[in-house]
Amino acid sequence: MKIPEVLLIEVEHAPGNLAKVLGAVGEAGHTVEGLEAVSRRQNKTTWELTLEIDADACTDVFERINSVPVATLLGRSDRVFTRHAGGKIKTVGRHDITNQQYLRDVYTPGVARVCLAIRDEPAKAHDYTAIGNTVAIVTDGTAILGLGDIGAVAGMPVMEGKAALFSQLAGVSGVPILLDTKDPEQIIETVMRIAPTFGAIQLEDIAAPGCFDIEARLVERLDIPVLHDDQHGTATVVLAALITATDRAGVELGSATIGQIGLGAAGLGIVRLLRAYGVGRLLGSDLRETALARLEAIGGERSTLEGIMGEADVVIATTGVRGLIKPEMVRAGQVILALTNPDPEIEPGDALARGAAFAADGKNVNNVLAFPGLFRGALDAGAKRFTDAMLIAAARTIAAATDERTLVPTPLDENVHRAVAGAVHEAAVEGGEPIFMPGHG
Repeated sequence: MKIPEVLLIEVEHAPGNLAKVLGAVGEAGHTVEGLEAVSRRQNKTTWELTLEIDADACTDVFERINSVPVATLLGRSDRVFTRHAGGKIKTVGRHDITNQQYLRDVYTPGVARVCLAIRDEPAKAHDYTAIGNTVAIVTDGTAILGLGDIGAVAGMPVMEGKAALFSQLAGVSGVPILLDTKDPEQIIETVMRIAPTFGAIQLEDIAAPGCFDIEARLVERLDIPVLHDDQHGTATVVLAALITATDRAGVELGSATIGQIGLGAAGLGIVRLLRAYGVGRLLGSDLRETALARLEAIGGERSTLEGIMGEADVVIATTGVRGLIKPEMVRAGQVILALTNPDPEIEPGDALARGAAFAADGKNVNNVLAFPGLFRGALDAGAKRFTDAMLIAAARTIAAATDERTLVPTPLDENVHRAVAGAVHEAAVEGGEPIFMPGHG
């Protein structure tokens, strides 16, 4: 598995010396992801060099760097851990309590008036509390990134990251909720019990197949929006990328043959949304018979890895298996989205070298482009459910914001998230059926 490795390297300050170090890294077969000078003393500069590297390949690159006469490897940087120190989020008040009268208004005795008003008219809670702007980010830790079942506490850095992005990109308060259970019944019961605190529920990194039933039953029982981000956030951004890629390739998305390799939460979510968008032929492959049965239930055709690579115009992979797609399998003109993080099924560069029209991985086609605007729009509209119309509106908006050099826009562009929120709000107001009707998963 590739992980970010941040090295501290001291290099003699003279023309060409840094290039020698970077050349040694290249000879070891690694790509530089980041480079920054962190200090300078006399004739030596300390550089922070970021690589994405296999843990078992570290020794080789260390030796190559140390073999450069003008360089000294000082060790690993703690930059990533430093940015996580103390956590990435905190709870703060919206107003400064600066005097006694303010205290009496926002706490006792003034707060009693607001409590009684909400007792008499519960809908006022959305006007006078944070409920209407707060989303629970719920996980049981069974499907964290591409790391698998590592437990809810180990997944907390991901949940904090989601909360931080909610705040920055959409002005939404995200609250991580870690569940000490993997039992779907207990998860459902727990979320229902805490739901009054929140304006919406984001289910996160809950493994298939349990995630399907958990989401469907919560959608049925709760009167606030519920969304499993691994399914529908991912599907929304994939649809946006495909709208862009097929348009540039001169392919009609609705009539293209789409192949989905891997039918877990993300894979089935993608197939389901593409069907709702109007794609006619969707092939799917998975090693699990239950997953293939779900594919057929939503209108897909079962296939194999080889069958998909040989027939599909667009190939999407969400398997968790690094290197599953061999370069020789790629056909000229195909669109390849290998979305497993942190290691894709095929590197985009390898797919492009074999003639793919477009290729991308999960670092670029990522659900961070969707979920802030989806929830912002749903909350603003007072929606009780997410609908396919809301997801499709988000996807079209993301695609429309993409420049000619990329498949999707940068996720840090706040204008994109505002536009997505507006489109979702409009679609929610217009109405439509929810993503899941009772009894469907």
